[in-house]
Amino acid sequence: MTDGGTGRDDPSVVDPPVAGVRAAVVGTGLIGGSLLLRLRDAGIDVAGWDPDPNTRGHVRRWGVPCPDTAVEAVTGRDMVFLCGPLPTLSGMLTQVAAATPEHCVLTDVGSTKAEVAATATAQGLGHRFVPGHPMAGADRAGPAAADPGLLVGAAWVLCPGPNGLAAFRRLAALLIEVFGARVVPMSAPEHDAAAALSSHVPHLLAGALAGAVQRSELRDAVLSLAAGSFTDGTRVAGGPAQRTANMLLGNRGRVLTGLASVRAMLDELADALRAGDAATLAARLDEGRSARATLAERTFAAHEREFPAAADHAGELAYLRELGAAGGHLTGCRPAGGAVTYTAQLPRTPDSA
Repeated sequence: MTDGGTGRDDPSVVDPPVAGVRAAVVGTGLIGGSLLLRLRDAGIDVAGWDPDPNTRGHVRRWGVPCPDTAVEAVTGRDMVFLCGPLPTLSGMLTQVAAATPEHCVLTDVGSTKAEVAATATAQGLGHRFVPGHPMAGADRAGPAAADPGLLVGAAWVLCPGPNGLAAFRRLAALLIEVFGARVVPMSAPEHDAAAALSSHVPHLLAGALAGAVQRSELRDAVLSLAAGSFTDGTRVAGGPAQRTANMLLGNRGRVLTGLASVRAMLDELADALRAGDAATLAARLDEGRSARATLAERTFAAHEREFPAAADHAGELAYLRELGAAGGHLTGCRPAGGAVTYTAQLPRTPDSA
């Protein structure tokens, strides 16, 4: 059912071990609702919960159990996804951990990882909490915007810890099976540093550009001329402002560092423009074109690695983190016969192409 290059041929087909999982989703807005709908459609026994009574009613209309309390929703579950706003995740993790058995794998979908990972470690939950972040979203919010296909095929960061590899394997296997996810294993600090430039700073830039237009005396004229460059560049500015603010504040230091590097590039572009220096202006723009071209043209090479399921955790953890830091991802995770086999994809370099 899994090929060596891309993972599953049909991610809607679920193997019996995955189908036996009883899951819960806490927080059923855009991401949590999309996750819940996909689990439901894949035949997973799933329950939902949200602090908003109207949202709970929405989930029930999907035909999914949605009790009035989070404790009822997570009791007896094998896997729980925490999908609430970033400021609530640490507190909800504590509550859910107390209501679930030791075998229950806990994860989240927050856009920053270091803080919630530190909370889990401090509470002795590192063996069953795996910080996660699916790299997908929309400029809408709430359960009405949920889409069972939203997370299918997404890059999904997971941050395995030294005592949590068994939980990581179970979660990675489910995400690959049910979502066709490209699982990117990284440390929490590396995730937050990479996400600052790949996701968080772009939100600031989109907000700044759209905000400058909003303040312009020619706002309506500008909007009437807006083409793909403006529309694509400001898409994420259409999302809920408080959600974006929570994301930026949750990764403030790394976002400011990333923003400083963007400012430095803007200063170089502005200096060249001011000086009428066409050669330097073109050279700086060509750096950006190169990054964009690399994104569009990347190809991957597949390989497999096997580790003992009960030993060599340091080597396995190092392999996983190095894979993610190198731009790679997992398309297979098969624990069987006292071992775990990973199918991984690494970007081809010019020398290996």
